[in-house]
Amino acid sequence: MGYMKLFGIALAASFAVDLLYLFVFRRRKRVTSGEKAQKGHVIHKVLFFPDAQVSCPRQSQPGGCKMRRCKFTHDTTSLSQLKQYLCSAKKTLDLCVYTISCLDLARTVVDLHHKGVIVRVLTDKEQMEQTGSQVWYFRSEGIQVRHDNTPYFMHHKFAIVDNSLLINGSFNWTRQAITGNSENLLVTNSRRIVRPYIGEFQRLWDTYEPGLLKKRREESEKFLKDLKASETSNGV
Repeated sequence: MGYMKLFGIALAASFAVDLLYLFVFRRRKRVTSGEKAQKGHVIHKVLFFPDAQVSCPRQSQPGGCKMRRCKFTHDTTSLSQLKQYLCSAKKTLDLCVYTISCLDLARTVVDLHHKGVIVRVLTDKEQMEQTGSQVWYFRSEGIQVRHDNTPYFMHHKFAIVDNSLLINGSFNWTRQAITGNSENLLVTNSRRIVRPYIGEFQRLWDTYEPGLLKKRREESEKFLKDLKASETSNGV
């Protein structure tokens, strides 16, 4: 009986090890298959600010800068790389940024819009009303812009290029963020990371739909009005 019991325990242990191996192997295979599917096109890049020098705004234009004595740098900077990633957009560009006041980056977005790229912008209501905000420039060029309507901040700072490339970090689209602040951006095309941001952008885009915001505001005003009337009638 002792030998049979030991044999049974050994057999059960062997079976458990085989199951564990199959689970780990299949899981690794799924992850590896996902990585192989992106092999040759994988982007994992980190950009740090501030830039030591200011990039030439004309350098990203067709033909580059033609000035003989340009006061801006033509070397690679974090800003020039950011613009390069933005300009890789072929179909869509979704921006979800708290503050947008940098004219150079705004012009890059408008140029993409004129080339037929569908651009959508989400931003914070209070920030879009600040001096220097480029939101009105976007709207004047026909770019769709939506904003929150709450006492809280729409504090995200990310961009999605063609639903396949994420640019995310602490970086607001301001000149100070480029040349003064310590900021960071992570650029990746990992589908497992990009996909949740696509969902978050669409969720906020639907939430900030102008008609819906108006309806919620009217409901809130009606509630406050009814509450005040109720308090008055009750002698409160």
